[in-house]
Amino acid sequence: MITLDRLVNVLGGYGVRLCGHPEARSAWLRSVAMPDATDRHAAGDLLLAVGTTSIAEAVQWAAASRATAVLVRPAESGADVERDAAALGDRHGVAVLLADPAVSWSQLAGVVYGLVLESRETASGRGPTDLFALADSLADVIGGAVTIEDRHSRVLAYSRSQQAGDPARLETILARRVPDRLRELFQQQGVFARLAATDEPVFVPADAGHGLTGRMAVAARAGRELLGWVWVTCERPLTGAHLRALADGARTVALHLLRSRASADLERQVESDLVIRLLEGSSDAETVISRLGLAPQPMRVIAVRAHTADRHAALLLAFEQATTGFGWSRPGRSALLGDTLYTIMSAEQADAARQWITALHRELPAQMHVAAGISAPAEVAELPAARQEADECLALHESARPGAVPPAYDESWDDILLRRLRAAARTGRTPARGPVSTLLRHDSRHGTGFVATLRAWLMSQGDLALAAEQLGVHPNTVRNRLRKMDELVPLDLNDGRKRLAMIIMLAAVEDEPRH
Repeated sequence: MITLDRLVNVLGGYGVRLCGHPEARSAWLRSVAMPDATDRHAAGDLLLAVGTTSIAEAVQWAAASRATAVLVRPAESGADVERDAAALGDRHGVAVLLADPAVSWSQLAGVVYGLVLESRETASGRGPTDLFALADSLADVIGGAVTIEDRHSRVLAYSRSQQAGDPARLETILARRVPDRLRELFQQQGVFARLAATDEPVFVPADAGHGLTGRMAVAARAGRELLGWVWVTCERPLTGAHLRALADGARTVALHLLRSRASADLERQVESDLVIRLLEGSSDAETVISRLGLAPQPMRVIAVRAHTADRHAALLLAFEQATTGFGWSRPGRSALLGDTLYTIMSAEQADAARQWITALHRELPAQMHVAAGISAPAEVAELPAARQEADECLALHESARPGAVPPAYDESWDDILLRRLRAAARTGRTPARGPVSTLLRHDSRHGTGFVATLRAWLMSQGDLALAAEQLGVHPNTVRNRLRKMDELVPLDLNDGRKRLAMIIMLAAVEDEPRH
């Protein structure tokens, strides 16, 4: 069961376009039907009009069977065909999905049946709801409380019964992931290493200090790839039928996770391709925004880099977390480009973007460092420029002190400008001669504070008392330094253009001590 909007989002990668009855985008699709010559009224929320290339006939079939939408592969394509399909769909109250004639029905049917009949949503985002039924079934057979987690220790499902549970399990379920202190304990005990190396269940003894009763864990894997694991509480290692039930349950979990991941990866690919088109500049940006389900209002681009010992793995984990959950349940749409995660989200205020970054960071391992930058609000056509703004803010955040708030371009444009000027200075683009360069060399050779004094005087707009206060000296000291500087090199402080040039030059060099 999925919404028509999500189905259209995925099928868009196959050249499918939605025409007519736009209000149906939020409708849930629970079944698929494919009529044949003997039954033109096959019932289903989505009708696959395999037996015709006529849009009118396909819409009539759908209306007769009370379908929400019909997928038809017309003989021709073009604006006129889409306009006629929209008119027919609106007239009969049916959403018409037009497929590219070059795409085979077998491809379309495979994607549609997989998404509609196998896609499910859980509290943790993607995943089949029958994982919860499976957890309940295992708990009934084994007699312990069951928890199913992915390979990052995030909770996917759990059994209803809490009778055999413990405080550690309750804390894990409430946080939707295993707490860091428990992960550290399991790592110290070698639990994760054994689960990664074997298909045999692993027993974890009770630990009252961590709120743990005894439990067994078994890996859920496809071939040699670890997909997650299943935990069940028990006082002692399971044996006999209970042990076989746990092993069989892990294999069933692996099949569910494989199906779920196939659907999720397909949707991620479609979403990522569309986001990249927007960031690189697209001639049909408005259409792309619509396909992504984003509101046509000012948006911000967020650039994120995640750092751990394995930087590539950290970035992939951040991307997976950013795209967890169904499209309409997430505020942004994301893509990976190079070593950066980009997310586009509708946000007038920078704080909304910062809240998203905080939520993302909270779901990642505690030892992972996240740096981020936020663009100014941008219209659809301005998104490529917004990406550059986000990149510059990201670089600013990476060089900031630990715990600094992710900068937004509209709030930090002055810092960005100074950063650009300093980058230019480091490449030798600032004058090697002139008042500021001469004073810098003099301070370096003789230990004077001429540059700091000049900066303070300029920033105080010539107010000797204010400059002296900033420097922590007497106003006469500032006056004497200015006189000595003027003897060393003409400052021309009465010339407005000269003062402006010196301010820019001072901003371009690294900040010197102010005292």
